[in-house]
Amino acid sequence: MLRIVVGIALIAIALATIVAGDIAFWVVCVALGLLMMAEWSDLMKTPPSLKRLAQFALFVPLSVMAPIMAGPGFFTLGLLIGAAFFIVIVTQRPMLAAGAIYVGMPTLALLAIREQKEGIVFTLWVLASVWACDIGAYTAGRLIGGPKIAPAISPNKTWAGLIGGMAFAGVFGAAMHHAYGLPLRLTLTTPFLAVVAQAGDFYESWLKRRAGVKDSGNIFPGHGGVLDRLDGLVPVAPVAAFLVILPRFYF
Repeated sequence: MLRIVVGIALIAIALATIVAGDIAFWVVCVALGLLMMAEWSDLMKTPPSLKRLAQFALFVPLSVMAPIMAGPGFFTLGLLIGAAFFIVIVTQRPMLAAGAIYVGMPTLALLAIREQKEGIVFTLWVLASVWACDIGAYTAGRLIGGPKIAPAISPNKTWAGLIGGMAFAGVFGAAMHHAYGLPLRLTLTTPFLAVVAQAGDFYESWLKRRAGVKDSGNIFPGHGGVLDRLDGLVPVAPVAAFLVILPRFYF
């Protein structure tokens, strides 16, 4: 029950942030990004001083992504890559530097999607596609069960759950197309975003097993950390931004 209540509250906050405006959305994305960087650092067994350094380095490109500054674009992408190089040079920890890219890329992608003309609809599509995948995968996995995908990494993930997640995401994409005119290219690719989300889930599970922890953090009761809650969104956001922004994919 606690998990359900917190999950509903998080969805409500996310929806409110999407419609609140560019600045509010950027503030929330930056806050979550810095928390994710802290959790990534903990998974990499990073000393506190180096964890703070990594957060400060990441904050530079995240701050420049603000709508009142340069905003999300190639310039801030360059700053993000520069921050990763700075971290690896100073700390000699390549995996810690990789965290800046792992956290920064989805943040950049979401902000770029939100600033589009139909940014509210597109951002809702990205977030809710991941939610739909989670709901469909959980439901199908519990009702059907069956063979596991990779029990050594994530013992609860089944092939039935993956198919259920794709199906539920596909239905959601079709509903968005009918209700809000979601472009056909996005509607057709929505089920495949469920596969990308599951890949992100597996990767974060592998990171936690590698670190010997159950959750990446404990900020969300019943859900764990920010990385636990956004593991599927991390790889989905850049893929979705690619589909949303590049006009040569329009049809």
